[in-house]
Amino acid sequence: MKLAYNRTKIVATMGPASSNKDVLLSMIKAGVNVCRLNFSHGKISDHKKVIETIREINDQYKTNVAILADLQGPKIRIGLVKDGGINLINGTHINITTHECIGDDNQIYITYPEFPNDVQANEIILLDDGKIQMRVLETNKIDTVVCEVVHGGILTSRKGVNLPATKVSIPSLTPEDLEHLNFVLECDVDWVGLSFVRNAEDIVQLKEIISRSGKAARVIAKIEKPEAIDNIDAIIEVTDGIMVARGDLGVEMPLEEVPLLQKMIARKCRAASKPVIVATQMLESMITTPRPTRAEVNDVANSVLDGADAVMLSGETSVGEFPLIVIETMSKIIRNVEEVGYPFNKGKEDIDDTKATYLADAICGSAVYLAEQTNAKGIIAMTSSGYTAFEISSYRPDAPTFTFTADKHLLTALSLVWGVRTFYYDKVESTDQTITDCNNMLIAENCIQAGDVIINTVSAPIARQGRTNTVKVSVIE
Repeated sequence: MKLAYNRTKIVATMGPASSNKDVLLSMIKAGVNVCRLNFSHGKISDHKKVIETIREINDQYKTNVAILADLQGPKIRIGLVKDGGINLINGTHINITTHECIGDDNQIYITYPEFPNDVQANEIILLDDGKIQMRVLETNKIDTVVCEVVHGGILTSRKGVNLPATKVSIPSLTPEDLEHLNFVLECDVDWVGLSFVRNAEDIVQLKEIISRSGKAARVIAKIEKPEAIDNIDAIIEVTDGIMVARGDLGVEMPLEEVPLLQKMIARKCRAASKPVIVATQMLESMITTPRPTRAEVNDVANSVLDGADAVMLSGETSVGEFPLIVIETMSKIIRNVEEVGYPFNKGKEDIDDTKATYLADAICGSAVYLAEQTNAKGIIAMTSSGYTAFEISSYRPDAPTFTFTADKHLLTALSLVWGVRTFYYDKVESTDQTITDCNNMLIAENCIQAGDVIINTVSAPIARQGRTNTVKVSVIE
């Protein structure tokens, strides 16, 4: 099957618009690398069907599309309100209660039991992505908070609540998240996204649960809280990847700070060889129209220029009217930037000689340097853990990275990582034979041809599956 290959990967959120097998297959052909399951919406049974469809396509068409399960986390919402919504008028007062009720002009229900105890007078409350703003007047510290409407509007059921000035005491993994986590681990998903991460300990706790389950899922820390920005270095150190979740981040923090935060996080992730996803409203107008705005095109392009491993679509592919056209549009934007003006193909910060992986890192860096100097058509990475692929990718080499592994879970997980294409190889041969086998597989796949220069990296002896310690320049005969 002919696929579109961009270096910067595309994450597409699954939903009613994209769950049909034929539609999803056409999206994958057009460039989707990772399917995101959003556990803020949909039943477990719906997500199970989508997972089965993705696996069917991978088996039938020999694709390696990854699955990212995005847990809702401690997302605070209001409850149900009366039909037609509530018209909140500037200057009026309204009670927010922790007792479940149908909201009206006098009171609304909030799903956060500790809310009256955690907020203080004069703190700002934002509803519906910040469209509605309230100020706390008083709290009884038990079950009721009296608020003044600062910027009103029509409030409908189940809208999100953001508390940018409040230290929220909800755990990062709610009981509902734990139920969803158990399900996705049973399904052997590749990546688990943790929402509203506040510190490194949130990630460590999730990783401990995954480890106890005996599963290999990697963790994406979603950055959408001020506390996460304060602790960004520690979070990057312990997580496997980062998502710049600009929706809630842009509500929890001043909007004007988000563009530079995005660039800062992308820079730090590349330095740490950790993949970074840029998400939210990338082609939002395409939910209902077949052409994006010029600003959206610039946003996708700038995210690629910032060094993102992947760019993500949400409503555009889950509930939008044009899921295939969205993917085709995003692929064209990415491809043009990568072909005409991608800035990261040259060098990286100096390697840290105090790290245990120092020698392997140096080999990876040397492979990238050799690829540049020889105009190589590819870098081949043999890996059992994925480390070599992450490290080589972080250099953003001009040559594609062809990764060979016997770990079928890695085959799909690495589909999130910039510039990496994966191939299954499970033989334990001599180093020379393994290199020959991998080169021949790429010839058969029309990835390389006679006369091409290829850079091979391996761990010798192969059977030991140690860290990368060998680099070889091959000329395809």
